[in-house]
Amino acid sequence: MWQSYIKGFKSYLKLERSLSGNSVDAYLGDLDKLIQYFQSLSLEPKLTDIKVADLKSFISWLNELGTQASTQARVISGLKAFFKYLMLEELIQNDPTALIEAPKLSRKLPDTLNIHEINELISAIDASKPEGMRNKAIIEVLYGCGLRVTELTELKISNLYPQIEFVKVIGKGNKERLVPIGGVALKLLDIYLTQVRVHMSIKKGNEDFIFLNRFGAKLSRISIFNLIKSLAVAIGLKKTISPHTLRHSFATHLIEGGADLRAVQEMLGHSSITTTEIYTHVDRDYLREVITQFHPRS
Repeated sequence: MWQSYIKGFKSYLKLERSLSGNSVDAYLGDLDKLIQYFQSLSLEPKLTDIKVADLKSFISWLNELGTQASTQARVISGLKAFFKYLMLEELIQNDPTALIEAPKLSRKLPDTLNIHEINELISAIDASKPEGMRNKAIIEVLYGCGLRVTELTELKISNLYPQIEFVKVIGKGNKERLVPIGGVALKLLDIYLTQVRVHMSIKKGNEDFIFLNRFGAKLSRISIFNLIKSLAVAIGLKKTISPHTLRHSFATHLIEGGADLRAVQEMLGHSSITTTEIYTHVDRDYLREVITQFHPRS
């Protein structure tokens, strides 16, 4: 169903929008849900015949299946991208998604770690093991630079500028940004690179990647997730954390310390400042103190 259009859409996402393989798969998965809906009705409509009413019925179908609002919003976003592509290619005259709105989502505050908990995570790493210094550097770079996990695994030696304390990061959509890197992270990186990594047998094609596994290949995303989970267990941390928690903590600590929101947006690589604004929540303990101290009914 619509195979030639889907093939063209896939190329558009990869080449013109420079999206990663995971993102492309997510968009195609959203489109597949619409196809499944029509197949459940034994329908195979032409793209030019799809109306707003069809898409509203599709969203109702998702609702009946118990699909969460966040998933519905993502599916609608994927369909909007598909029909936008069809309009750009002049394959359809009207965009049926133009009047479709995504469900309102509550803006959940992300979990964060305090500096004591971050220090505990790092202290739980056994530096005597071959991977110990590498893992300490990983935590310091994740927290010290606020990187996404893929940005960390893709970090390259050639993009490290220790003299000026910056690192070049390749973010979403292959967008480059320069991020400051602190002295502690640089020191641990230097120890790992000059005393550990230099003695490793490195697989061809992986020579420039900073963080390697024991086989001399670039670390996978899942390796970083497993590292964070195991450290949380080791220190008895009750919070559910992931590599992204360190990015949340980076942003929250900067803003609570008085950092400019635009500067934090730049360091995080957010395309919209609205995304960065989620970190502007005020510490709840501080709010409680303000109420206790100043409210006449306290």
